[in-house]
Amino acid sequence: MAPIDSSKKPIVWVLGGPGSGKGTQCEKIIAKYGFTHLSTGDLLRAEVKSGSERAKCLTSIMERGELVPNEVVLELLKEAIIARADTSKGFLVDGYPREKSQGIAFEEAIAPVTVILYFEASSETLTKRLLGRAVSSGRADDNEETIKLRLKTFIDNNEAVLAQYPEKLRRINAEQSVDAIFGEVQQILDPIVARAAAN
Repeated sequence: MAPIDSSKKPIVWVLGGPGSGKGTQCEKIIAKYGFTHLSTGDLLRAEVKSGSERAKCLTSIMERGELVPNEVVLELLKEAIIARADTSKGFLVDGYPREKSQGIAFEEAIAPVTVILYFEASSETLTKRLLGRAVSSGRADDNEETIKLRLKTFIDNNEAVLAQYPEKLRRINAEQSVDAIFGEVQQILDPIVARAAAN
């Protein structure tokens, strides 16, 4: 039995390469629709800070530079969704799933995804944006070689995720202005939110 009914509380996966501007769009979606933003990175960091038994295990995995097992990430997502199911109008799951198996596991453990927003921009645009960000942030991982590698990893895995959900996937042109992009987002989410409210 799934912990929530995603026809009443929409679950939106927000995908897009690094530099696609999905963080900005998430903020706008939260402000307009009252959705709860769930980023697996934030959930993991909060868990590590909590000092729980699970936190000790996570810390040692991260210190070894390994990836956190998907079942742990799913547990954190599931707990966060259940905890907020009564008060939230919907859920924005940011940057997850990163690979095909994660999408399948999410739907089995939690609930079917309602819609997938994919913020699409060319590798050239993303590289240019990330290099611009590196100049202002001084992030060591934002040099051109590393960026190209990150983008390639993202694109390879992402295509396999997207191919699984042709009927739920909405591609959004992330090369436009912030407001133009949000215009597309609203055209997708308005009817979904209206349907959920009517359920």
